[in-house]
Amino acid sequence: MQNRVTSLFQIQYPIVQGGMIWCSGWKLASAVSNAGGLGLIGAGSMRPDVLREHIRQCKAATNKPFGVNVPLLYTHTEENINIILEEEITIVFTSAGNPAVWTKKLKDHGCTVVHVIANTKFARKAEEAGADALVAEGFEAGGHNGREETTTFCLLPIIREMTSLPLLAAGGIASGKAMLAAMALGADGVQIGSLFAASNESSAHEQYKQAVVNATDGATVLTLKQLNPVRLLRNAFYEQVARAESEKATPEQLKELLGKGRARKGIMEGDLENGELEIGQVAALIHQIKPAAQIMRQLVTEFNTSAQTLTNFTL
Repeated sequence: MQNRVTSLFQIQYPIVQGGMIWCSGWKLASAVSNAGGLGLIGAGSMRPDVLREHIRQCKAATNKPFGVNVPLLYTHTEENINIILEEEITIVFTSAGNPAVWTKKLKDHGCTVVHVIANTKFARKAEEAGADALVAEGFEAGGHNGREETTTFCLLPIIREMTSLPLLAAGGIASGKAMLAAMALGADGVQIGSLFAASNESSAHEQYKQAVVNATDGATVLTLKQLNPVRLLRNAFYEQVARAESEKATPEQLKELLGKGRARKGIMEGDLENGELEIGQVAALIHQIKPAAQIMRQLVTEFNTSAQTLTNFTL
């Protein structure tokens, strides 16, 4: 398939691997790019020197396009942006912050800039800032999320109606069928996180990956809404948060409970009780840890089979 997303990124399939903290290192990004998608290095969990090393390792592992995802809420964002420009990365996804702050600088250096949004307000801001494309991410997604709690398949047509920019759908997509459904609603492609978080090449701990595989429906919850909403697997840490919230804890008390390094503890170190286990609702559909290339093949095959089947449907 060739469309606006494949043309924009010069890739074979309109599939982007989400740039997830503690999961999306150079091994995963290069594997997805080599399989025809767009791999993203997740800069959110990387100090500048670590990000530079991952970029260089990725360059050595693939001659295909890849990019970097930069959550704008971190204190070292400017340093990471500078590393990206020094290393001549040409595709940058930004999220969790104001797109007006960095989009112009990135574009002035020749970057294609994509911003992740969860509502029309930030979609407009991103378009006004000069973003080349948008990711419409519904609240099914893992990790940090929009406060509006708008589902992907409600958000997507709303954003499609207001913009002509190339549009990627994210949140709750883990199959070729879901990808086809998203494109029927106006997406030009998809960004997939959770499915790749549990891949062989993901840098997450094996115990975290197995927890994702073991998840059932209802296993994830959107929590910490007073701070920065995040979707987590239920565990002892989540129960602490839920109890604190039920007792009307202040944002300051929640920050103290959260502390530092919770996501690293859960995802990278495999502490299934005391860590933040960020993952999407679609974890209930992930039953096996697989190589990224196999995931890509299955997505494409199922998309094509489903599309062919639907050509026979009429009303």
